[in-house]
Amino acid sequence: MRLLGPADIRRLATRIGIRPAKRLGQNFVIDQGTIRRIVAQAELRPADVVLEVGPGLGSLTLGLLEVASRVVAVEVDPLLAAELPVTVAERAPTAATRLDVVRADALTVTDLPGTPPTVLVANLPYNVAVPVLLHLIEVMPSVSRALVMVQSEVADRMCARPGSRIYGVPSVKLAWYGTARRAGTVSRTVFWPVPNVDSALVAFTRGPGRDGAPDRALVFAIVDAAFAQRRKTLRAALAGWAGSADAAERLLREAGVDPALRGEALGVAQYIRIAEAAGRTRNIIESWHP
Repeated sequence: MRLLGPADIRRLATRIGIRPAKRLGQNFVIDQGTIRRIVAQAELRPADVVLEVGPGLGSLTLGLLEVASRVVAVEVDPLLAAELPVTVAERAPTAATRLDVVRADALTVTDLPGTPPTVLVANLPYNVAVPVLLHLIEVMPSVSRALVMVQSEVADRMCARPGSRIYGVPSVKLAWYGTARRAGTVSRTVFWPVPNVDSALVAFTRGPGRDGAPDRALVFAIVDAAFAQRRKTLRAALAGWAGSADAAERLLREAGVDPALRGEALGVAQYIRIAEAAGRTRNIIESWHP
């Protein structure tokens, strides 16, 4: 497999007349060693179907095709989406039939061709990394694990634990689906153009299903409300959502959560308990007014 180097990346970009777009978070990896490292850390098996988001000019795509049975690449840029199969055919002709390119926005894609993906591996656009990851984990239940490159500070927030000053909405919502951990740093010098921020790898493993748990949207609404004004206590932060501060306090006490705590003190299990208490309260109200 002939991976792309710095000169290859620039030549491809010139050939198709593309300049990396900051608004799309386009920073192309030009270091072959970094590609090899990402592929190795993804721990791919020959039967794995990999979902790649934002393949760009194909640096990581070529590395993934060395190991995975198939790669489904989701690319929003029409020029890049059209060029990727050409690049793979030129540099890895025997792997060309194992690549599917989907021209779509990863924030809205819900359906992919062929066998459902088992692993997500991607250099995620920095400006939408968290919503893209949460969306894909939700709509692609076949994805059991992921390895994504994101801005270093975003990686810290994704992997933060309750009680940390950087623990927040991304931390809780990702924990709803499974476990995330930092898997190393990536030098900004391996990108073209060189970004103004550091990067890091985040490894994610899907946990058991939430059968019997409250509706995900309800739990996430509570999480959003709890962190909307993170300096406030839960009693105050959830007042608008619950209808009043007193109603929020009753709900929290029913869930066994101290109303004087702040949102960053709670793990996902406690947010689920609050949602369960809310569901019981609604059922009681409905029974009074059939």
